[in-house]
Amino acid sequence: MMTSPQPERPLAVHPLDSPVPEPPIDVRQFLDGAAGLFGAAANVIMQLSNRPVGYGVVESPVESGNVMVHPIKRLRTTLTYLAVALLGDEDDREAYRKAVDSVHRHVRSRAGSTVKYNAFDPKLQLWVAACLYWGARDLYERMHGPMDEFDADAFYHYCARLGTTLQVREEMWPADRAAFDRYWDENLAATRIDPKIKAYFEDLIDLRMLPRPFGLAFGGVHRFFVTGLLPQHLRDEMGMTWSPRQDRLLARAMRTAGAAESLIPATIRSFPLNAYLLDMRLRRRLGLRLV
Repeated sequence: MMTSPQPERPLAVHPLDSPVPEPPIDVRQFLDGAAGLFGAAANVIMQLSNRPVGYGVVESPVESGNVMVHPIKRLRTTLTYLAVALLGDEDDREAYRKAVDSVHRHVRSRAGSTVKYNAFDPKLQLWVAACLYWGARDLYERMHGPMDEFDADAFYHYCARLGTTLQVREEMWPADRAAFDRYWDENLAATRIDPKIKAYFEDLIDLRMLPRPFGLAFGGVHRFFVTGLLPQHLRDEMGMTWSPRQDRLLARAMRTAGAAESLIPATIRSFPLNAYLLDMRLRRRLGLRLV
């Protein structure tokens, strides 16, 4: 795989709340705006394949967070969370935690629910954070080639913020990459996609939340990337097929996108996350809703 040039590390950042400072890392070098376009829906499927997470989203009474009803707003909320977790300071994280908590308190199973769930459950939030980290690392390495050991360790520890920005405690994040791989393999193997959640995923993949012309024009391409970026276990759960030829086409597309993005400054590569962080800070200053 093609490896992007490794920039100088002028900006030292460390995982928040960590008792031992981690090696300095400029996280912006690992953020590709194009990666979100490629991998967003596949990552949602990974997250929601954990049945309590999936049912919590599908049955949520919070209509404003329903991607099928408010796709633009849901995109803004999700990307703002990623921006705050990865690029924000402690004040940003605390403000957004409170905003998300105000919505999450409504997301819990009711009497008679098929699956029990609670959006404040740190174990469920840990799974979501693990999916976000796994997807970010996978996309980066597909686009730019493997990280070296220093960067891989530093990026892994930094990504604990994807969970600790909400209720995941620092000690819940697996201690190192080997521990994470064990956690990932065990929990991924336990995921199951039942018909109700599968129907939701099919609508998401076919872009049925968008005006019909968009779905007709881009649904096939979207399905190609979603299928290719899912772990094989989840392809099997979805009943998807994937050929070696398709895998070669995906690899070529990802390497081409990575080569193009490696030529542009980190600030531009980080778009739109940096823009959503600025938007959140402006909303906070004006007293507007953050979620």
